[in-house]
Amino acid sequence: MLFTWLMLAGFILLIAPSGWTNSFQFAFLRIFDWPLSIGENISLSVRARRRVQNTDVVSRKQYRELLNYCANVEASLRQERQKVEKLSRLRDKFPLGNARLIGALVYPAPIDRSHGEVIIDKGKDHQLAEGQFVLAENSIIGTVSDVSSGGARVKLFTNPASAVGVEIAGTKRLMHGAGGNLAKIPMMKYKPRIGTEVLAARKAGFLSVPMIVGKVHHCQRNRESAVLWDIIVEPVCDIEELNDVTVIVMNPQK
Repeated sequence: MLFTWLMLAGFILLIAPSGWTNSFQFAFLRIFDWPLSIGENISLSVRARRRVQNTDVVSRKQYRELLNYCANVEASLRQERQKVEKLSRLRDKFPLGNARLIGALVYPAPIDRSHGEVIIDKGKDHQLAEGQFVLAENSIIGTVSDVSSGGARVKLFTNPASAVGVEIAGTKRLMHGAGGNLAKIPMMKYKPRIGTEVLAARKAGFLSVPMIVGKVHHCQRNRESAVLWDIIVEPVCDIEELNDVTVIVMNPQK
C-alpha cells in the first residue's frame, strides 16, 4: 500500500504544472535553510582550523636541525654541571669559546658518498686546515682531511678510514667508520639502548665541547668476544642531501 501511494504521489508531481513544483521547492528551501546553513558553517570552520594547524608543520630537515640543536645544548649543560660540582662556579664563556664558524658549499662532485667523502668550497677563507670538525644540521659529520686551492675534502665519520673520539653513555670510546652511511664503536661492555646519543668528544685545538655526531642504530655481539658489544651508529642528519656545511675553526687568526 505504501509503495502504491508513493508511486501515485510521484506521478502527480510529474504531471503537475511547473509553477506548483517550483513553489514546493522554494517552500522546502525556506523551511530547511536554517539547519542547512548551520551545517555549512561548521564544515567551513573545520576546514579553516585544519588550514591553520597545517601552518605549524615544519620540514623533516628543520625538525632534525632542532633535535640536534637540543642534543648539543643538553651535552653542553651536562659539561657545565660537572664543572660546577668541581669548581662551584660557572665559566662565563661561549660553549665553543672563540671558535669561528665558516660556511661552505658542498660540491656535487662524482664522489660516492656511501664511502664517506665530500668536497667543499673553502671560498676566500684560508683558515681551513686538516683535522677541523665539520657541522651539518647542528651535528658533527666529519673532519677536514685535505685542503687544496680548489677546495677542501671532508672525511665523514662513516668513512672506513675514519676514527673519531666519541662519548656514549658517559664512556669515552673510539668510533670507526663502517661505510654504507654507518659507523661502529667496537667492544663495549654494556649494551646501550637504541637511539642513545653519541657525541664527538672534546679535542684540544679543534672542539671545545662535546657535540652530537649520531645515534645508536643497533647493537651486535663482537666476533672475538661474545661478552662484548659492537655498537652501530648512524648519522643524525641526511648525508645524501648535504648542500652546505659549517667548519669549526678554533682560535682563528685575527
